[in-house]
Amino acid sequence: MTIEAILKEDIQKAVQKHFQLDNQEIILQPTKKEFEGFYTFVTFALTKAARKAPAEIGQIIGDELVASSSLVSGFNVVQGFLNISLKDSTWLDLFDKIFSDETFGTLPSNGNSVMVEFSSPNTNKPLHLGHLRNNFLGDSLSKILKASGYDVVKTCLVNDRGIHICKSMLAYRELGNGETPESSGIKGDHLAGKYYVLFDIEYKKQIKALVEQGLSEEEAAKKAPWILEAQQLLLLWENNDPETVALWQKMNNWVYEGFAETYKKIGVSFDKTYYESNTYLLGKDIIEEGLQKGVFFKKPDNSVWIDLTEEGLDEKLVLRGDGTSVYITQDLGTTELKNSDFSNDRYLWVVGNEQDYHFKVLFAILKRLGRTYADGCYHISYGMVDLPSGKMKSREGTVVDADDLVGQMVQTASDRTQELGKIDDFNSDEAKQLYNQLALGALKYFLLKVDPKKRMLFNPEESIDFQGHTGPFIQYTYARIRSIMRKAEQAGIPAEVPGHSYAMHQAERELVFALSQYPVKVLAAANEFAPSLISQYAFDLAKVYNQFYAEVSIFSDPDPEAVKLRVALSGAVAETIRKALGLLGIDVPERM
Repeated sequence: MTIEAILKEDIQKAVQKHFQLDNQEIILQPTKKEFEGFYTFVTFALTKAARKAPAEIGQIIGDELVASSSLVSGFNVVQGFLNISLKDSTWLDLFDKIFSDETFGTLPSNGNSVMVEFSSPNTNKPLHLGHLRNNFLGDSLSKILKASGYDVVKTCLVNDRGIHICKSMLAYRELGNGETPESSGIKGDHLAGKYYVLFDIEYKKQIKALVEQGLSEEEAAKKAPWILEAQQLLLLWENNDPETVALWQKMNNWVYEGFAETYKKIGVSFDKTYYESNTYLLGKDIIEEGLQKGVFFKKPDNSVWIDLTEEGLDEKLVLRGDGTSVYITQDLGTTELKNSDFSNDRYLWVVGNEQDYHFKVLFAILKRLGRTYADGCYHISYGMVDLPSGKMKSREGTVVDADDLVGQMVQTASDRTQELGKIDDFNSDEAKQLYNQLALGALKYFLLKVDPKKRMLFNPEESIDFQGHTGPFIQYTYARIRSIMRKAEQAGIPAEVPGHSYAMHQAERELVFALSQYPVKVLAAANEFAPSLISQYAFDLAKVYNQFYAEVSIFSDPDPEAVKLRVALSGAVAETIRKALGLLGIDVPERM
């Protein structure tokens, strides 16, 4: 039983004893920093039933807790807020449990499974900054869910077909002159992206020429030669034209090799990858089933629709009149396939908020079809990432490529670290490893510390500050503690928890409390699908430790019990920081 659970029980007993109120909901919250105490119970909700003022209720409950609770040492009342302090024996017992538990923060299996689909790249361009937020969210969420007791499957759906892919193919066919990643020295996914940009340049020229000939811009966009050729290329691909399919396979293979290199660089992997080219036709059988059930209806042009106005949505096209699929058709089929492959309890899609409506429609259709897994489907919607220079646009070549950004971050980490003179005794391999750890730590932390639903501005310079709300600040705190632990080991000082006669320093109590919140934050982050809660926790823990480090002496205290406890506390904090950053996909350096 946790401290919070026992304390709630003691408060409940006090409420029943003094006010004859049973089964009251007892909610505890951390005490605000400006007041003494660690847990706060708000008494306002009891005023009507108890017929007393909030402060008086707090005083009565506080007196009872001091008299009868095995945990409570004192309290103070501020209006309707009862701030509770705990006995040192309580903190020492709590820390002893944390210190001796190697699995601290990892919850037991809850018997449920979850699939997290993320990344969803297109094979006409490399991964960019927006993809990085997606990948880091999906990967971190998978780790958090696993730590909270779920069996997790990580999947990726690659968008490898469609008109956008054919645009790159057409530009390469017309302008490529046999260029390859090997001949050009350009990474495969970047090479495909190059031709996607070249298509857009030529397409705009053609539109402009047609407008000058008297067409409206809308007509010109539909009649430009290259858009017509790209549409023809898509039809050839759908009809398995050998030459078209061969070009598609060649360019896609270049892209897959490039993706694999980037995924390895950023530390992201998948248990299974689905490809749109294999799944885009799967939904047609489901459409036929829905027609027979009366879930869908046909219009005079033979197109198939569903009326979702009862759900607050619109009518939605699910199959064109010529029998070709739309995106929702594919998603229905792919979701059915995923459930057939894994039969998970939950299915999560990490996709930008521009697709919010799409997923509302998808989930509504699945429910109408009576799919038992529909209630377990969730869209993890996230905001776009902007740069100081503005919004990114792939077709105009104004995106920040993931590879380029990681490279720039590594260089910035190198420059900052050398400026601070922190690695004078590192060899070249050690320095290279540190630069990579700091660069990815800065990048991942900056993109994950913001609530996923919020649009955000990415500032590379700010992200790698060693003193700010950043990954490198937390990594540096970890490395500092590891240095302390090596010093303790060399001096033969054991990490031990003293007996109940030990009088704790307030900074030690603060640290134990901060440590105790880790499992709470893991569960909250899993329930809310919010890695930002873990990001904030890691930062707060590092700050509390640095305050502890400033207020107490670890090695020169005359009390050997204090030295042993502080070494033990330091080790526990380092391990918890390592675990918390690990849930964000961030590695920690042993020294800096």
